[in-house]
Amino acid sequence: QVQLVESGGGLVQAGDSLRLSCAASGGTFSNYAMGWFRQAPGSEREFVAAIRGTGTRIKYADSVKGRFTISRDNAKNTVYLQMNSLRPEDTAIYYCAARIYGAADDRPQAYDTWGQGTQVTVSS
Repeated sequence: QVQLVESGGGLVQAGDSLRLSCAASGGTFSNYAMGWFRQAPGSEREFVAAIRGTGTRIKYADSVKGRFTISRDNAKNTVYLQMNSLRPEDTAIYYCAARIYGAADDRPQAYDTWGQGTQVTVSS
């Protein structure tokens, strides 16, 4: 079973950029599709982006298309989320998730393993 640890969150101003990282251990990383989700206070967890194990298929939520980029480095067992042009509405706890042998899915229930989350706060 893979374990996931997110990092890179913080407090930024609107228009700034952040890069989140999610380091995986305990499994063959390339076998896992990886997803990023976020959850704001009082809201349900929502899909942000996902990438297949080989990196050949990527999916984004409409709200982040053109601003966020998901990528992975299988040699480093890490998935990244580059977030540009951040907005106050991007404020949330960001979670990475893994699903073995799966597609780049936008449903939280499709994922088996979750990290502890990293807080992103965007001030206006």
